[in-house]
Amino acid sequence: MDKNAKVYIAGHRGMVGSAIKRRLEQARFTNFVTRTSSELDLRNQAAVNAFFEEEKPNYVFLAAAKVGGILANNTYRGEFIYDNLMIQNNVMHAAHINGVDKLMFLGSSCIYPKMAPQPMTEDSLLTGVLEPTNEPYAVAKIAGIKLADAYRSQYGSDFISVMPTNLYGPNDNYDLQKSHVLPALMRKFIEAKRDNKTHVMMWGTGSPKREFLHVDDLADACYYLMQTYSDAGLVNIGTGEDLAIIELAELIKKTVGFEGEIMLDTTKPDGTPRKLMNVDKLEKLGWTAKISLEKGVQMVYDDVKDIVWEG
Repeated sequence: MDKNAKVYIAGHRGMVGSAIKRRLEQARFTNFVTRTSSELDLRNQAAVNAFFEEEKPNYVFLAAAKVGGILANNTYRGEFIYDNLMIQNNVMHAAHINGVDKLMFLGSSCIYPKMAPQPMTEDSLLTGVLEPTNEPYAVAKIAGIKLADAYRSQYGSDFISVMPTNLYGPNDNYDLQKSHVLPALMRKFIEAKRDNKTHVMMWGTGSPKREFLHVDDLADACYYLMQTYSDAGLVNIGTGEDLAIIELAELIKKTVGFEGEIMLDTTKPDGTPRKLMNVDKLEKLGWTAKISLEKGVQMVYDDVKDIVWEG
């Protein structure tokens, strides 16, 4: 990547986009073009086309998406499939039409079948039924991978796809109705300690296993792959290690210093039993994660421990 080139990060204020921007700034990139969602609606094809024609970015990181946890995915099913399809279709097509040098599409580990063999390899894609609670989001992301591959095949567009595992870190969402499990638990334990509560209630049985990657590690992997990888298909980005949600809760409880007990609301859904990435392909390409979960959780706690959330 030419450090003087123009870089467009779609979703630059989100957790992933802001981390990628920080990583590029560390590498001395300075020529960024940005638009907030209020300035540019990526669901609007004409607006996206006009933006690309005006700005002519060299590199694009497509990190913009409508995202959320189990409740949000299952509740806003129409929005999750429509918004994400429109965003990625418009950005990729405009990138192709305007001759972008390279584009990276960021998906999600939920693209893999609910009962995919663990750890999940890239060739597990489209081999089984998806987890019903986030199927619309997953279908959109699968379409994005196939769109990138199709434009590579037909037009020679240098579009690559990466699939991050569960992410956490700066600029995460702590809305309990829409957040993912790690930030939701972090908020619950911080508030429980502050309010001297006797327990924290968490969703489900605590038995599903999940893998967690600090978003700064993801950004480092994305920067590395934009420089070194150019092929069809996709690359998993993760740690290759997972733990039960109840173990995550215990880690956060210890980090926060909460002394009450953990209670389980087993009327709430668990979601997929296990989602662990096989990262052999990524490691063979020369990259491995650096931030341990213990260190990453401590970093997050240090960042947010003094925040007072509304609602």
